[in-house]
Amino acid sequence: MLDFTSALYLGFRHGSKSLHPWNRLTLGVPAAVTPPPGTAAVERGLASIQGCEGALVGSSTLHLFWDVLGMVASEPVAILLDDGAYPIARWGVERAAARGVPVRRFRHHDRGALERAVRDVTRLGRRPLIVADGLCPGCGGPAPLAAYAAIARRHGGALLLDDTQSLGILGSGPTAQRPYGGGGGGSVRHAAIEGPGVLVVASLAKGFGVPLAALSGTLGVIRKFEARSETRVHCSPPAIPLLLAAMNALQWNTSEGETRRAALCARVREFRRQMRDGGWTVNGGYFPVQTLTGLPPNHAAEIHQALLRRGVRSVLHMARAPKSAAISFLLTARHTAEEISLGTRVIVDVFSAMARSEPGARVRS
Repeated sequence: MLDFTSALYLGFRHGSKSLHPWNRLTLGVPAAVTPPPGTAAVERGLASIQGCEGALVGSSTLHLFWDVLGMVASEPVAILLDDGAYPIARWGVERAAARGVPVRRFRHHDRGALERAVRDVTRLGRRPLIVADGLCPGCGGPAPLAAYAAIARRHGGALLLDDTQSLGILGSGPTAQRPYGGGGGGSVRHAAIEGPGVLVVASLAKGFGVPLAALSGTLGVIRKFEARSETRVHCSPPAIPLLLAAMNALQWNTSEGETRRAALCARVREFRRQMRDGGWTVNGGYFPVQTLTGLPPNHAAEIHQALLRRGVRSVLHMARAPKSAAISFLLTARHTAEEISLGTRVIVDVFSAMARSEPGARVRS
């Protein structure tokens, strides 16, 4: 079975034998009392690769967004939410809205729409807090972060990113030959944004294969969060083995990250080329999530099942923009060139068979 459903993009795995031994999963106390061993090393490593002054780990992006966006209710801010933002960030925004924070949504990656929304909220005497994904898994495109950050700073506001999809993949100095850039520090590095006013929430579960998260930004903001966080008091911190795995991932990122990113990029290029040669185009750019959208729901389900019968696992879901059935293929550095070639042959055969039987259902995206 060819599996195109895993979001472990760099293919990092953390078997028990690869980790330093541990004698307990948790200290039994919240992070606000005593951080688990390894916490400080992971925080320093993450801040360094992201180009931030500091970082603070948490159990998940949900914990961090819940906390950060719950805190803003006491400040004169308004939230400007990119329409394509991932659900977890939106759940945090809903908490802020329930506490009375004004929320305006703006069209996905539309700078003009954001400018208009910012003007509306500043007339109310509110500072803008722009909430967006660093990189959209739906369209595969990076947000115009330099523009977002400039708009926020011009009005005394801030930019809050969900950078889960980018961390470990994108980095500094992107070129046509190396579209991901280097270092794996994420969207802030990729967009070359510097200075205050940018706060990053990111999970290590995708690029680095570790289900914990971190909040990164200036030291002042990190210390303020540390002092006021509710989840650091009332929720369990990351388990000790996860912190050990995060340390592994950061070390591997230094020793073999560039090789894995190059392999991943090569697999994405090859997948797109072979799909194009077969008569089909997919959304996603160089991002490792490649998506065929716009399919009628009944055909999408049929295609998904037909692929399974032919030995190919894909992700059947609803695309957010436009709202329609979609099939995605998640590529990783562990896929071989032979697996990509075999997989695309099966995918093209199944899609083409559907198009022949239902000519009106053929969709190019």
